[in-house]
Amino acid sequence: MPHNSHPWPWADSLDALVAAPGHHQLLLENERVRVIHTHIAAGDVVPLHTHRWGGIAYLQSWSHFIRRDERGEVLFDSRHAAELPKIPCAQWAQPLPPHTVENLGPLEISIVLIEFKDQEVRQP
Repeated sequence: MPHNSHPWPWADSLDALVAAPGHHQLLLENERVRVIHTHIAAGDVVPLHTHRWGGIAYLQSWSHFIRRDERGEVLFDSRHAAELPKIPCAQWAQPLPPHTVENLGPLEISIVLIEFKDQEVRQP
């Protein structure tokens, strides 16, 4: 792995698979990639967690959602996004600091996230 000029500042206990295992399922992992299936039922709130590595997010199903930081302040509200995703689709995903996700419904959010572990970690 390349030298990281900015080490990841958050505890491993906040990793999505550790902090929110009810919403993240490990599909594959090796030294270079990690593939996670994220599923959030309508109305669910995912506990506080992080995503250390960026990568590709393949959206299988989608609903409006709100992402909040550890203080509960809104980081992103999809209802105010300029464009809605056309499902299915692939998008670039940045590393994410501690956050929760609330699925506003009516559908489940289902995303396969391919994280590239060998990229340089940058603080968002």
